[in-house]
Amino acid sequence: MPHGVVFGKRMMPSYQQAATELKGKYVLAGMNVYSAEFERIKEEYNVRGYPTICYFEKGKFLFHFENYGATAADIAEWLKNPQAPQPQAPETPWADEENVVYHLTDEDFDKFLKDHSSVLVMFHAPWCGHCKKMKPEYEKAAEFLHVASDSPGVLAAVDATVNKALAERYRISGFPTLKYFKDGEEKYTLPHLRTKKKIIDWLLNPEAPPPPEPAWEEKQTSVIHLAGEDFRESLKKKKHTLVMFYAPWCPHCKNAIPHFTTAAEVFKEDRKIAYAAVDCAKEQNHDLCKQEGVDGYPTFNYYNYGKFVEKYTGERGESGFTTFMRTLRERDHERVGKKKDEL
Repeated sequence: MPHGVVFGKRMMPSYQQAATELKGKYVLAGMNVYSAEFERIKEEYNVRGYPTICYFEKGKFLFHFENYGATAADIAEWLKNPQAPQPQAPETPWADEENVVYHLTDEDFDKFLKDHSSVLVMFHAPWCGHCKKMKPEYEKAAEFLHVASDSPGVLAAVDATVNKALAERYRISGFPTLKYFKDGEEKYTLPHLRTKKKIIDWLLNPEAPPPPEPAWEEKQTSVIHLAGEDFRESLKKKKHTLVMFYAPWCPHCKNAIPHFTTAAEVFKEDRKIAYAAVDCAKEQNHDLCKQEGVDGYPTFNYYNYGKFVEKYTGERGESGFTTFMRTLRERDHERVGKKKDEL
């Protein structure tokens, strides 16, 4: 392994996306070292928290990677010229900076909502790259609203890593999360407000946000969506199954999904054929995806009555997926024809 990185358990989406996009150039590995049996490894590589990201060359540990808010592009760029982390001045918490955003805590949150009838709250984390990117826009919007003679509302922020009671109460699971409160009550979650203009325009006319795009498995299609526990049994019922192992955040998967779905529609009347999908981002499917040899997204595996035969490496458009299955069915018919001739 000439170049490699090993990490703990956060920033999973960025890390997995980077692993997919850099496959063949660099090795990005993951290791769950939480249990006691790995104490020696934790000691050797100075693992004091999660994630801990270690960079290796030719099997030798060189230094840690400490940009925990990194995107997949950030990781790829860093790997072009890996450098030891530079000592940095401690980052000033957002709440301590000069700005007109109201920084709320577990203690003063409810009183603030009573005193202000229209409040947009940004739940954030200090390490979150998307939060840092959005912060200047949020501050500009707050300044505009602060001086407006007829302001439609105020902007507040909550560090969810410090104010854990609020984070739990409002089920904050990702950052940034924007919530709108009217007269002290939570009214909307607003994932689409990311710029000064969008924030101000929305506050001038607060409406329910557009519904989120339904997940692939929630749509009515001819693709069978499988999970760990029913994977093998479901495949045994079909002679030919092409399975797409994917992650919802993966750009290559998003491109392939409509083509794969259309191919499934073409063969929906054939009872011996199935097009199936497994969401590897779901925790319940992690072991299954590993067991089936998935090391990047998307991965396509062909199964015959539940038995793995080969990886599909063909074209990822509708014609590629349909031609692959049509060829298998034509072979089936040829074999049946030969048997009849022999009789």
